[in-house]
Amino acid sequence: MEIKKYFYFFLSGYFSSFNQEMKPDQNVFQKMFFSLVNLPVPPNLTIMWNFGSLLGTCLFIQILSGLLLACHYTPDVSYAFDSVVYIMREVNNGWLIRSIHVNGASAFFVCIYIHIARGIFYHSFFKKHTWLVGCTILLVLMGIAFTGYVLPWGQMSYWGATVITNLASAIPYIGTDLVEWMWGGFCVGNATLKRFFVVHFLLPFMLMALSGVHIFYLHETGSSNPLGVDSDGEAVPFHSFYTLKDLVGIVVLIWLVGVVCLCFPDFFSDPINFNPADPLKTPTHIQPEWYFLFAYAILRSIPNKLGGVLGLVLSVAVLYIMPFFPKGYQRGIQYNIFAQSLFWGFVGNFVFLSFIGACPIEHPYDLMGVVSSVVYFLFFPLYILSYLSWDYVLMEIIHPGEKKTHVHVFSVARSVYLKLKNIVSSW
Repeated sequence: MEIKKYFYFFLSGYFSSFNQEMKPDQNVFQKMFFSLVNLPVPPNLTIMWNFGSLLGTCLFIQILSGLLLACHYTPDVSYAFDSVVYIMREVNNGWLIRSIHVNGASAFFVCIYIHIARGIFYHSFFKKHTWLVGCTILLVLMGIAFTGYVLPWGQMSYWGATVITNLASAIPYIGTDLVEWMWGGFCVGNATLKRFFVVHFLLPFMLMALSGVHIFYLHETGSSNPLGVDSDGEAVPFHSFYTLKDLVGIVVLIWLVGVVCLCFPDFFSDPINFNPADPLKTPTHIQPEWYFLFAYAILRSIPNKLGGVLGLVLSVAVLYIMPFFPKGYQRGIQYNIFAQSLFWGFVGNFVFLSFIGACPIEHPYDLMGVVSSVVYFLFFPLYILSYLSWDYVLMEIIHPGEKKTHVHVFSVARSVYLKLKNIVSSW
């Protein structure tokens, strides 16, 4: 009875803080709970703002299922593949736990790619610290996914680890030593598998810490909104306006993952990886998981090895420079039909690059990969021009002849164009 009484007292201290101001005598956990529940947010957020909570759900599912799998997995080249088979066939509900972990990774990347796309569309990248931490989260997540793909020690796992880690040898001076350090020897082997298992086990906890920093900066700056205007005066508390909405999204996500796990458990898996790793037999077509295919296609499109590695790194690292883009008058491209066309073209090209990455290196896929890679990187400078030029046109209509400080480059370009036009017409 005493335990029950203290438990109710503990809960009452939390729920009594709903719709109240934070008090200085509250403990750390109550202050954290208060910041989540009474966080002021814009009243007009759409479903596109649900993916932050969905990502947190995916992280929780992956850590929980990963811990359960780690209880039965053996990080040794002689037993790794057999231990996975043992989990699937002998452990109670092991097939379900592994299916949730494998397909949960795909759900994680679907949510984070949509989350990034929403940030690009609504110019959330101008919240510099929040965006930069988010980019780091993406890189850490990719590292977790890559190391996890190696652990089953199937045929594609082994050769994928061999090819991808060997790319580091293109780095001048330190490349060869770096590769041997990652391998723990002169080839991918037992030391490599153990190192990848340790990294795969520890990085998710680093991801949790980064997620906390990401949320902290988001609470400092506040959320953007679909209208792109200041909504501080109309802000509403997070609970219960958005807790219920997020709960609906979480239920739908769990339902979708459950349908895939129960009806199509191997939909995202490579059939070759159901064979044990064989260092003496190279697969005809080596490819990573689908969420890496866009970067893999860019890597293959550049014939030089070092250039391919740089293209691979820049395909993700380019997101780090977006907070330093010049700001326009409007926040987001929801009213800019030209920038929207460019954005959806970029999304389509991203999907097309993923398709090219899964195709063999032969005509016409090699040429398509080169063109799509160029289009991928051209998007970023063209995106700046699209929203700044739109601002310039609108300001010319509203205030003709007035100096535009943000888009001075376009006024200079316009004057140059008029001079060239006069010269050509005089000829």
